[in-house]
Amino acid sequence: MGKYEIMYILTASLDDEARKAEIEKLHGILTAQKAQVKEVKEWGLRDFAYPMKKQTKGYYVVIKVTADYRRSPRIRSFSQTR
Repeated sequence: MGKYEIMYILTASLDDEARKAEIEKLHGILTAQKAQVKEVKEWGLRDFAYPMKKQTKGYYVVIKVTADYRRSPRIRSFSQTR
């Protein structure tokens, strides 16, 4: 089992309920694949250095996860750079 830190950015237009639902959905994907979410840090709304897909802000979330990415293609896809 490896230790990983994953940062993801949610769209800034989500309200609190929708944002929490999206965070739970993403964490559910990981835990369904036998990963353990150890820590969640919500950095909040931040400006981008440059526009991405016509967006200038995003809601940043950083999680620490323990997982064996070799056993699951879904977890492996989280660890790939896009």
